[in-house]
Order: sequence, then C-alpha cells, then structure tokens
Amino acid sequence: MAKPQLLLVVAAAALLLVVAASAKKSGDVTELQIGVKHKPESCSIQAHKGDRVKVHYRGKLTDGTDFDSSYERGDPIEFELGTGQVIKGWDQGILGMCVGEKRKLKIPSKLGYGAQGSPPTIPGGATLIFDTELVAVNGEPASKSDEDDDDSEL
Repeated sequence: MAKPQLLLVVAAAALLLVVAASAKKSGDVTELQIGVKHKPESCSIQAHKGDRVKVHYRGKLTDGTDFDSSYERGDPIEFELGTGQVIKGWDQGILGMCVGEKRKLKIPSKLGYGAQGSPPTIPGGATLIFDTELVAVNGEPASKSDEDDDDSEL
C-alpha cells in the first residue's frame, strides 16, 4: 500500500517543480517583489496608509509589452493609499516610499487583476511590472534638498 502513496507524492513533487519552473521562465511571481531603484539622500516625506499620493508609473507585462504609462500622459495618478482605490500590489508596494523614490514592483496576479485580467490590455493571470516614482504625498512634492541629480530612467 505504501508504493502507490509514494508514487503519488513523487508525482505531486514533480508537478510542483514543473509549475515553479514555468513560472520562473515566464517571469511570473507568486508574491509581491519590491526593488528600490533610487532613494533620495533624505526622506522628509514618506507615504503612509490614508495619505493622498501622486505616482508616476510605467506598467509592463512580463513579455515586455507596455500597457500603460503616466509618463506618456505627463500626468501622475493620484489616489488615497491603502484604501483599495488601486490594485492591492500598489497599496502594498507604494507604502513606505519617500517622495522622489523610485521602485520596481513585480505584482503577482492575485494582487493585480486576478484570473479575469483587465481586457483587452492585461490578460487573465498576468504578473504586472511597474516602474514607479512617488511624486508627492498630501500635496507635498520633494523639496530641493530631497532631490539629487539622478534623473535616470528606471
């Protein structure tokens, strides 16, 4: 009786390895990943739950396809942080950012648009990649002392 159970365990482990490998190949993630690309020398203003934030962003799929960009419009998105006005990956990924900070967020489907996606630009189950820059918190932009000469693109 132990042999069929062992075979089942081995088959399940192999399936998990295949699923994990395919997720790695495609660039998909299962948990939110936050990469700090630039942090100002000083952080006088930080984003907290309930703050009104302005964020510039560029959104891509894991295959590199751009699906949205506030930079192209020249108009950052503004929302109340931590209140569900944006996808969960943003509410979590922007939290604690300093004004002027730039982060790359890799957001799993469960913290993005889920199985349904956001047709026609975002397919169901998609991992989303956002290059973000916190522009202002509660109407306060970065002060001159918070900024430095790093204007490099993410």
